[in-house]
Amino acid sequence: MEEDDGDVRHQKPSPEENTVRVAKEMPFTFGKFTIRESWDFFFTSRDGDDFCEWYSDWPRIRTSLTAHLLFRSWKVPPPPQNVRILVPACGNSRLSEHLYDDGFTDITNVDFSKVLISAMLKRNIRERPLMKWRVMDITNMTFPSGTFDAIVDKGGLDVLVEPESSPRLGTLYLSEVKRLLKAGGKYIFFTLPESVVLGLLFSKFRFGWKINLYGVAQTKLQTIMVVAEKDTSTSISNILSFMDEYSSVQCQALVRAVERENSVRTEYSNGIDVWHSLEDLKLGVRGDIKVLETDRIVRIVFGEPGESRFFYTAVLIDTNQESGTFTDDLCIYFFEKTRASERVLSSEWQLWTTANNAKAARMLIVILDSSHAHVCLHDAMEDIYVFISELSPGGYGDQVSVSITPAGDGMKESKIVHQVTSAMTGPVVVDDVIYTPGAEEVAFNLQCLPKEFNLRRLSFKRTESLVHSVALLSTQGPNEISSEVDTRNTRKTSKTKSRKFDSRSSDSHREASSGETKVDHKVLASFFHTHSIAGLVLFSLYSQLHCQTGGLVKIVVIGLGAGLLPMFMRNCLPSLHIEVVEIDPVVLNVARDYFGFREDEHLKVHIADAMKFVSNKATSKAEGKDSLKIDVLIVDVDSSDTSSGLVCPDADFVEETFFLTVKESLSENGIFIFNLVSRFPGVRGAILSRLKKVFRNLYHYWSELDFNEVIYALKSDAPVDKDQLSEACDSLAISLQYKNQHRFREIIKDSKLIEPLR
Repeated sequence: MEEDDGDVRHQKPSPEENTVRVAKEMPFTFGKFTIRESWDFFFTSRDGDDFCEWYSDWPRIRTSLTAHLLFRSWKVPPPPQNVRILVPACGNSRLSEHLYDDGFTDITNVDFSKVLISAMLKRNIRERPLMKWRVMDITNMTFPSGTFDAIVDKGGLDVLVEPESSPRLGTLYLSEVKRLLKAGGKYIFFTLPESVVLGLLFSKFRFGWKINLYGVAQTKLQTIMVVAEKDTSTSISNILSFMDEYSSVQCQALVRAVERENSVRTEYSNGIDVWHSLEDLKLGVRGDIKVLETDRIVRIVFGEPGESRFFYTAVLIDTNQESGTFTDDLCIYFFEKTRASERVLSSEWQLWTTANNAKAARMLIVILDSSHAHVCLHDAMEDIYVFISELSPGGYGDQVSVSITPAGDGMKESKIVHQVTSAMTGPVVVDDVIYTPGAEEVAFNLQCLPKEFNLRRLSFKRTESLVHSVALLSTQGPNEISSEVDTRNTRKTSKTKSRKFDSRSSDSHREASSGETKVDHKVLASFFHTHSIAGLVLFSLYSQLHCQTGGLVKIVVIGLGAGLLPMFMRNCLPSLHIEVVEIDPVVLNVARDYFGFREDEHLKVHIADAMKFVSNKATSKAEGKDSLKIDVLIVDVDSSDTSSGLVCPDADFVEETFFLTVKESLSENGIFIFNLVSRFPGVRGAILSRLKKVFRNLYHYWSELDFNEVIYALKSDAPVDKDQLSEACDSLAISLQYKNQHRFREIIKDSKLIEPLR
């Protein structure tokens, strides 16, 4: 997966030619660039002094490249030797050697060809002893997050994004780039202005990145240098071009691509939250920060080298000054970034409610994301003390009363039971936790449990939403059913929603031995999963018809996770034939081994690319019982990319092209269900605009309890009136085989709250 910089037709060059010769053709055809053996064979056929460069030679890029490596918009430029540089897919280019000789000695080169790395190490070990060489796959590197100040890529992304192929490898690589860069770091990429490459690059570097384009003087190929700087906030900026010539066809295509992307960014920026630095606040951009201002909400970024160990994003809220006596002047709450917490942070009403409940004059919610995964909470709390005087309200004398609440309130005990690293998904962790009712019951659908309960969680550490799935654990002996929760003493968390369910064991395919702890597949802890079941009312009349004629409703779930949703449907809705599409076999193994997931004749898993799977359904011509069309398609995939502005689903599943494919894949009365949680209102509006171009008949469920929105798109254009919806709810009630009547009534009640999406 690396760039090679050679042309096999050339004879061995003289030393003088080494600095100017540029490759004129590829070493082999597309389709072989991602095959390790192809590169090993190629590099074996050449000696260490036989090389050339892709795109451009050193003299043409030296000045601009070194200037960008040294320039920092947020601090004093460091000396060259202090800039930590990664060169992924290094190939046998001399780029690293030239940088080293110019004083940039902290360079790590990565390539997955052991033959190449051995040759380059041998060549440089004496003259450049500080330079490092690693055999590594650039789509799954093992360096800690935030390791590098700059990543210099000369063609590495290009070989991963081949024409007419899936962008999966390119997406994985760019995720690694974003993970490995420090705040303020730069991804410097030399490429040709090809639309397929730039389209992927632009879409993956939207929120929190500043992108500039520069031309590189070239005799034949029009090479460009893309500089993407990692901002400390989640703002969105238009792409700026500093290219002088636009005469070539390639450059004209580039101009159009930039214009399209900037139009998307402008649309996304509508209603976007503005983030400020502490310096901004001191200058008064949001008024006098030392004076309390009722219901003021300010999103801030703070933390500087030399002042603190880490960077932080936080939300500052001034509470209602008429709400009563305050316990503290300032309350600092550490908030773990999960899918549920993102909903809270995106709602001003929820932020005000949280702050007023804290009984403090001012509240500071500090967000702990994946960049703090290896940070001890005690260290973070000590780090915050540096900024207390600047963030506390004035007028309280020399003594300021501060309370600090750590993240994970309500979690009594945690134990990791399994962890594995997948080449596709990254680190995967399964842990068992003991909770007492508190903050977590709002984050998950678990409002009606005893004083202490056990959960098993599945976390994907590469994603921003760290906790993906939560399952209730139960312990029982053979043929023993645990007692129902006494719903008479259930505490209601909302006037309109009382969450009740039992904690009986599931009808699993494997009986538990005495005292065995197992996942309860009759309980759904996820609001989205519950609302997905509730959304089946929009299809239930058709579902009932299938049951009467001996057919099965065909459901496809994209994203297995812990397998909790398909297992619940398998146990409670016997009229379904369920297919799950999961790209990562490691995830399937985890679901089987630690969450009791089982396949049978009515529940199958496909290890496949979801886009291709749905596309195959869409192009199927089979009819009747042999039809491959989908009755219900559910997308249950979180976003692993903060720059998309989405918490869920992944950005690829909300593109207009995918919506069109989905519509073609659905049966005549089919329905498409997905969870839409965005960080910014503009993103939600843009997605719904695309969706309405494809589907005319749209419904949604909006939960005030957890700020969760579930979208239901019907292929049929015929609207569903209130009488039909009531009839559909009755039909779903007949279909559901669920022993807990209290929880069952809640699902039916939720279905009646589904409304047309205007």
